[in-house]
Amino acid sequence: AAERETRHDVMAHIRTFAAACPAAAPIIHLGATSCYVGDNTDLLCMRDGLSLLLPKLACVISRLANFATEYKDLPTLGFTHMQPAQVTTVGKRACLWLQDLVIDELAIRRVKEDLKFRGVKGTTGTQASYMQLFEGDSSKVQRLDQRVAELAGFSRVFTITGQTYTRKLDVILLNALASLGASVHKMCTDLRLLANLKELEEPFESGQVGSSAMAYKRNPMRSERCCALARFLMSLPSNALATASTQWMERTLDDSANRRLVLSEGFLCADGLLVTLQNICEGLVVYPAVIAKHLAQELPFMATENILMAVVKLGGDRQECHEELRRLSQAAGEHVKKDGGDNDLISRIRESSYFAAIKDRLDELTEPSGFVGRAPQQVTEFVQEEVEAVLQRYQGQLAGRVTLSI
Repeated sequence: AAERETRHDVMAHIRTFAAACPAAAPIIHLGATSCYVGDNTDLLCMRDGLSLLLPKLACVISRLANFATEYKDLPTLGFTHMQPAQVTTVGKRACLWLQDLVIDELAIRRVKEDLKFRGVKGTTGTQASYMQLFEGDSSKVQRLDQRVAELAGFSRVFTITGQTYTRKLDVILLNALASLGASVHKMCTDLRLLANLKELEEPFESGQVGSSAMAYKRNPMRSERCCALARFLMSLPSNALATASTQWMERTLDDSANRRLVLSEGFLCADGLLVTLQNICEGLVVYPAVIAKHLAQELPFMATENILMAVVKLGGDRQECHEELRRLSQAAGEHVKKDGGDNDLISRIRESSYFAAIKDRLDELTEPSGFVGRAPQQVTEFVQEEVEAVLQRYQGQLAGRVTLSI
């Protein structure tokens, strides 16, 4: 009722509190402004919201690190430009996603740690009204500012404000959340592509329906949901930038209704994103046989350098060997593309009299694990050196498994 009459949210609260406590009515809000209430409250909500998001992000990091460690040795075909490239491992690829999330944890944690309280600043940030209350005693005004911040749980206050804290802070906050969105979008896009290849899948319940029309479908709906949410989250910094850039002089009010949407929805979106992603990471399914099949289609071409080296070490001519490998590779490639057959390059090499000296070593020279470089060690090093440092900060805060109801 008070707000309908006053058309002012803070003044409505002041009248309501005054009615409830008549003795305090004469001094409620003395020297303050609406943004003393609204902005400081927003900062409290930001801090608490980030405190809720960070352990959820740590949960995702924990689950994905477990997955990366479990599959650190499993060779898989790497892709650049979405074309077959050198061999990597399933766990190493997962570490590409994991590293981005570790970077996001640092960025979001820094935003939380760097938060300052608006504090007690008055109508245009000059603290003039408080100087009047304390009869010009600047030290008392400073102590009041710091004490109010301490009671709210902040160790620092903005020295400079207009009527509001700078809206650049909203930009910094939403940039960090949007960056998380970009990481999740990249990861879940990769998962969707891998699901198409039938190498890796998100969880799929026993009674889950992929399509109302196509009964065989196994649509990666969780990853698609994450991409949809991430796309929304990534769009929010442009809104905050527009708000920050249009705050006239000490402030204008066209930020208020906008921020009530963009800040709350940014937090809610990030929360839903992390809950869904944790569920995905807890139920990833790997299909090693399909991975091996795809690898077998490309590995013979990648192995030609190893074969060339082995021949030359036994006294062969590098140029002659290169030409023989080129000829056989072209024939094998034509068989794959024109006839739809399997890559039979190794069989062709085995049958060639030129390679008789290394015929018994071909299995060794084409063993997938020999092409992954230090990928397994890189996974172990990254998890031990960087992931564990993140998880130590959230001991006792890592939630149990997530089950999605929809």
